Amino acid sequence: MAQSKPDIPPLKDLTIDNITENVIRINSQCRDTRLKYVLERLVSHMHDFARETRLSTQEWHAGIQFLTEVGKKCTDVRQEFILLSDTLGLSLLVDSIDHPKPPSSTEGTVLGPYHTHDAKSEHLGHSISADPDGTPLLVLCTVRTTSGAPIPNVKIDVWETDSKGAYDVQYESYSGDNPDGRAVLRSDEEGLFWFKAIVPVPYSIPDDGPVGVMLRRLGRHPWRPSHMHFMFEKEGFDHLITALYLRGDPYETSDAVFGVKESLIVDLGTVTPEQAKEYDIKEGSKLLKYNFVLVTDEETKILKDNEALKAMKALGREDLKIIEGLPVPDVD
Repeated sequence: MAQSKPDIPPLKDLTIDNITENVIRINSQCRDTRLKYVLERLVSHMHDFARETRLSTQEWHAGIQFLTEVGKKCTDVRQEFILLSDTLGLSLLVDSIDHPKPPSSTEGTVLGPYHTHDAKSEHLGHSISADPDGTPLLVLCTVRTTSGAPIPNVKIDVWETDSKGAYDVQYESYSGDNPDGRAVLRSDEEGLFWFKAIVPVPYSIPDDGPVGVMLRRLGRHPWRPSHMHFMFEKEGFDHLITALYLRGDPYETSDAVFGVKESLIVDLGTVTPEQAKEYDIKEGSKLLKYNFVLVTDEETKILKDNEALKAMKALGREDLKIIEGLPVPDVD
């Protein structure tokens, strides 16, 4: 049976100078306009990178092998690709683009490679850490809108390391049945939530894999400053992934994954006699207080659209339109 000629754009005689336009021409058949645009830009930047650096076959092969090793290091509880993204600053960049914040709201930061869905739902006041060597900490916070109204029943995922700087999933004994250093809470009618924990400590990101090899080749350290993770979910509000960092930490200004932002740096206080009685914690324990401010989906949509338009104008791209904060080719 004779085969019909495929209805695809013909390729030109391929050279260093025209290979990019040929790849883009073939990809232009994609019916998903956003995917087509993303691939157009990805191919353009990759090819320009190769031409600009005069990338050698040996270097290209080394890069492929590195990414292969990153994939091999991934498990159900360790995501080496997220770690790679974190250490190259991409994770923070994507979060900042996808979740823009007005000045009055809480800024986001990196999720990190050790968040899990194993944390159990707990009551307010629960102690998330069973580490006897940690310094006791009372975390006392509020969740409000940009106008100051309390937000009740917000799902709040919290997690931190133990006093040795390790997450529960890093231990061989971890099974997921008894997670430690993490919990899921809900804000009360006044937008308040509180729990007991331990004072965060600095810790090293996993450097026993290919990302660690990369950091050593670059002369970088693998340390993160003391911090505690928070993730907020509530229908009608933009998903917030953030963390609070302790002021004065030795790695405050050189976080291995670029997660620190000035607005997220906090000072610890001391639990007063009144607070000790109200929250059932020893007087003199450390105290972390913070007022989190969430942004509505509508506020975020307006910000994303405006920021995307600014970016497209700066690039001189008048052939694009913005759909849900994302640039796509304007084919109308």
